[in-house]
Amino acid sequence: MYELLFLLLPVAAASGWFLARRDFSRRKPASRDLSKHYFEGLNFLLNEEPDKAIEVFIEMVEVDGETVETHLALGNLFRRRGEVDRAIRIHQNIIARPTLSRSQRALALYELGQDYMSAGLLDRAENLFVELIELGEYRKQAQHMLLEIYEQEKDWQKAIDVAQQLQRSSSKPVGEVIAQYFCELAEQALANQDMRHAGQLLKRALASDHQCVRASILQGDIALQEGDCSRAIKSFKQVEHQGPEYLMEVLGPLETCYRNIGKLDDYAEFLDSVQARHGGIESMLAKSSLLKEVESNQAAASYIISQLRERPSVRGLDRLIEYHIENTEGAARDDLYILYDLIKKLLGTRASYKCSSCGFEAKSMHWHCPSCKCWNTIKPVQDPVES
Repeated sequence: MYELLFLLLPVAAASGWFLARRDFSRRKPASRDLSKHYFEGLNFLLNEEPDKAIEVFIEMVEVDGETVETHLALGNLFRRRGEVDRAIRIHQNIIARPTLSRSQRALALYELGQDYMSAGLLDRAENLFVELIELGEYRKQAQHMLLEIYEQEKDWQKAIDVAQQLQRSSSKPVGEVIAQYFCELAEQALANQDMRHAGQLLKRALASDHQCVRASILQGDIALQEGDCSRAIKSFKQVEHQGPEYLMEVLGPLETCYRNIGKLDDYAEFLDSVQARHGGIESMLAKSSLLKEVESNQAAASYIISQLRERPSVRGLDRLIEYHIENTEGAARDDLYILYDLIKKLLGTRASYKCSSCGFEAKSMHWHCPSCKCWNTIKPVQDPVES
């Protein structure tokens, strides 16, 4: 309420200034009516009836080069308050005035486009932002708004086209986002069983951003589906160099590949090298599972104990208790089960992924943050006790 009253004061002032400029020696009935409306609007303000005051001032003060800023401010305030219909009406009224300068009209178009977006009228907003780009006014801002529209509509090809235009005219790199758009198209192609086209799109994604983890994972998935385990392994291993924090996403598929070609020893060597270079709970757990399979439960437990001494972790402790339960009987086994259940509950309350931009937490992987709408900012969460 107070924000609105404060913003209406310039409207009242503009109205008074407008009246003062009148030649009082040539007063006409219309001038007296205008003065009456002016004081009527002030009275509404003083009585804290801003909605009525707004209506009076908007109708009274003609939109021209000297009052357009006040009208734009009113429209923006309405949009922030969620009164989008009023904001649209004000901005449309501004645009309809033939006396505006080119820059003032462009600003009004830009504000009206944002009104339409707030109202969910994406097609109208798109038309206005395209018009601004063609006019060469608010070009970058309009391009960013178009990207937001195309992302909402999942029109990834249009998003790519606009992002590439933005990349040519901006010093800020957008290749990382373009790569994500290509990955989205690749996902659509995979859903339609078009492996060949998906592969082409993923190559373009990596050409836009050679660090695109998602593209490498998808390439590996395609190769695995096609039975080419050697090619899949090569793609999955790229993730270590692109983003080691995402290795947990490919360890399972890598194990499948190595099993299919009968080279679990190579998989074990890879896990050891990853553990040596990056640490991480996932590679440690994967190695312990492999040791249990090819050697013994005791070998797996001993390996986890050695790792926990260097890097304490709740999930590592959880796995160790699991192994000990299998070799324990009686009351001691019951006690271990109690501890095991407590740790499971502790782990079950925490998210597996978190956005580095806004802090959004999730149980599953998202390449596009549902909260802040940033790309490639959600990453796997490390064990809370892991050093």
